[in-house]
Amino acid sequence: MSESKFGERGLEQLKLDARVILDSALDAVDPCKAVHLHVTREGYFLKVDSHRYDLREIGRVIVVGAGKASARMAVAIEEILGDFISDGLINVKYGHGEPLKKITVWEAGHPVPDQSGIEGTRRLLTFVEDARENDLVISLISGGGSSLLPLPASGIDLQAKQETTQALLQSGATIHQVNAVRKHISGVKGGRLAEAAAPARVVTLLLSDVIGDDLDVIASGPTVPDTTTFATALDVLTLYNLTGHVPGNVLSHLEAGARGEKPETPKPGDPVFRNVVNVIVANNASAIQAAADKAKSLGYTPLVLSSVVQGEAREVGRVMAAIAREISMTGRPVASPACVIAGGETTVTLKGKGVGGRNQELALAASLDLENTDNILLLAAGTDGTDGPTDAAGAIVSGNTLSVARQLGLSARDYLNNNDSYHFFQSTGDLVMTGPTGTNVMDIILLLAG
Repeated sequence: MSESKFGERGLEQLKLDARVILDSALDAVDPCKAVHLHVTREGYFLKVDSHRYDLREIGRVIVVGAGKASARMAVAIEEILGDFISDGLINVKYGHGEPLKKITVWEAGHPVPDQSGIEGTRRLLTFVEDARENDLVISLISGGGSSLLPLPASGIDLQAKQETTQALLQSGATIHQVNAVRKHISGVKGGRLAEAAAPARVVTLLLSDVIGDDLDVIASGPTVPDTTTFATALDVLTLYNLTGHVPGNVLSHLEAGARGEKPETPKPGDPVFRNVVNVIVANNASAIQAAADKAKSLGYTPLVLSSVVQGEAREVGRVMAAIAREISMTGRPVASPACVIAGGETTVTLKGKGVGGRNQELALAASLDLENTDNILLLAAGTDGTDGPTDAAGAIVSGNTLSVARQLGLSARDYLNNNDSYHFFQSTGDLVMTGPTGTNVMDIILLLAG
């Protein structure tokens, strides 16, 4: 493809710029840096935003947590508190650990919980349940915490929890809906970690990976009052026609809870939250603002569309492609050279048997409508470095993606219909590979018009 077809910058330059912008966004939400921005210590005084703790009045400092970014968060807490930490344990995704001195790193399965996760959660709970009134429990929570903090409710086994999680993830349900169910088949989510720690003081630091930064949805809100009910969970199963596709013991548990035969999760106003502080240290908005700043420094005019994008990945991909075509034809909503930025978390309703993730599916769908556009590039990536059950963060497409695919004998539409975006982009060489980033604030979509 000739340089002139893609303007003065050239397609390869657009690719390089997109990666630089993405890297800047990731750096801005590095969990270690984010924690340091919100947590400081001067001598015996620990400050968490506007909250202050005199460590001389604290019996023990116990650090627990779960999520794909919790290890990087724990690095910062150890740097800040050092030997003030008595003990602790965090559950992280396999391969996402960090070397720590005072806090045990426990690796477990994500996005589907496994037995290691259950064992890690039980060990973590022994620390929390042992906390006394003058102790301080610091909880480090990030995206992935719902899967990495598994403790099935009484009468529900691991297999039932796994099958339910799989069914929800494949249904197209939003993370709010998925977590409403997760909270009501768990012994630790939906505020129950705070319940176990009471009356100790609890400080939870959260790296948000959910639309709207709803505290009770991030990792299913283990230290946050739950605004959903058993009836809410049943409504989700009904809405997505899952009542006949989840294990019978899960359905009977939820139905018993809706009848008042099981204890509800703790709600707003419950005294177990009297000594609990929840602080968001970074979110998707932080990442996309950094992306906009970097794009501007590279000579683009940045336009931030939204940090709360959701919906079917392929439909969002088509909308982004439509914006690209509008820029190409009219210079609206922003003239070239431009960088249009969006963030959030889309969903994929699985119908095929292929492999991929929501960002790869979004990019593949966009490629169908970007064909023959000049000087346009789209990058979609998960900030955690893993898109779906793959080793890629996402993918890049442009106006010549379909041309390259045809030369390789590939049909983009067939791969999209089979939800097999990973193997499509693996063949074209357009996967975005970052490796585990240590952070997790949903996804970033970059649209560059050079």
